[in-house]
Amino acid sequence: MLAAQGDSQVAREALEKVCRNYWWPVYGFVRRWGYSPVEAQDLTQSFFSFLLQREGLGMVRPENGRLRSFLLASVKNFLANARRSAMAAKRGFGSPELSLQELLLRERLHVELTDTLSPDRIYDRQWALTLLDQVLNRLADEYRIAGNAVLFDRLKQLLGGSTDRPSQAQIARELGMTENAVKQAYHRLRLRYGTLLRDEIASTVTNPDEIEDELRHFIAILQG
Repeated sequence: MLAAQGDSQVAREALEKVCRNYWWPVYGFVRRWGYSPVEAQDLTQSFFSFLLQREGLGMVRPENGRLRSFLLASVKNFLANARRSAMAAKRGFGSPELSLQELLLRERLHVELTDTLSPDRIYDRQWALTLLDQVLNRLADEYRIAGNAVLFDRLKQLLGGSTDRPSQAQIARELGMTENAVKQAYHRLRLRYGTLLRDEIASTVTNPDEIEDELRHFIAILQG
């Protein structure tokens, strides 16, 4: 997170990455405040535009900074002080260009969940899911570069808790591998997954002592 502070090109690029990665968590929070999809999209884009223009992460210090908590507090303050019509008119950089259909489709996938969770819980869950996507995308890139994209596509299904996920024996048959080879490949994937997850979380805190707490928070959110 410290990389996103300051006036350098590197800092700006890091801050822009923060905006992209946290767009969905912030959007989910704004929606739960009662705004329509279009209003929430505009306000989310305005919030990140504000963050980019004001160098908002400069206020985060090593002794008190977790990016997840900082952005949640910031968007609460932003919404409390924003005039809906004025802020919705400002569309800024740092937000994906999403169609209304895409917004509604994603919301339908979580409609039952969002009906029961508070805005803060929705924000946390979207944060965890976004973080998970980042880790899986990095893993996918590594396996693709190594020429093992098909293996990754099958092994990643074992990471979830779905009851219909394939067995290691089934994957072995499909890929022409021994079951032991699949077991070892999955073990390596889990180790690398853990390393990348820790790396992603470490990039969101200013104090290394907070990494373990954020990891536990991440796991608790997904389990909940």
